[in-house]
Amino acid sequence: MTKHILFIHGGGGEGVYEEDGILAASLQNTLGAAYEVRYPKMPLEESAGYADWKAQIAMELSALDDQVILVAHSVGGSILLKYLSEEQVEKSIAGLFLLATPYFGGDENWNYPEMNLPGDFATKLPAIPRTFLYHSRDDEVVPFAHLMLYAAKLPQAIVRIFVGRGHQLGNDLADVAEDITRDGTMSG
Repeated sequence: MTKHILFIHGGGGEGVYEEDGILAASLQNTLGAAYEVRYPKMPLEESAGYADWKAQIAMELSALDDQVILVAHSVGGSILLKYLSEEQVEKSIAGLFLLATPYFGGDENWNYPEMNLPGDFATKLPAIPRTFLYHSRDDEVVPFAHLMLYAAKLPQAIVRIFVGRGHQLGNDLADVAEDITRDGTMSG
């Protein structure tokens, strides 16, 4: 049976969907035919407003008929976390994989009231058996310190730190694919 992955791209700039498409393709190519990576284009990628993306995420989740693996890059990860902590999610989530995700409200440069997570967001997340956080020390877009903010709020998460891979993680998600397939619960 095919395993379903919903990949939410980043936002906040023109061309982000195309840039992150390389990440989604890397993941699909590494995982192979046992997995289907769904990569929908989110609305208004330049502004990445929560309300618009929330509706799209709900629609994408409802289109899947079984357990889902969630992967999100950058602002897409922030919006996905906000969604998961604020909405009733009926879908069974096998794993959550967040790549170079900004912590809105974590510092003065990333403080947007619409996007900020409440301090107790982690207590409101649905049951997710495996959570992974990925970040490169040389990320030129999202400060590396944001990874540590998430790690403190999500102590059960496995943290993967890279060097020299930048915000796009070197356009190579082989490490993420390996984590997805590491145990039998998510392997194809």
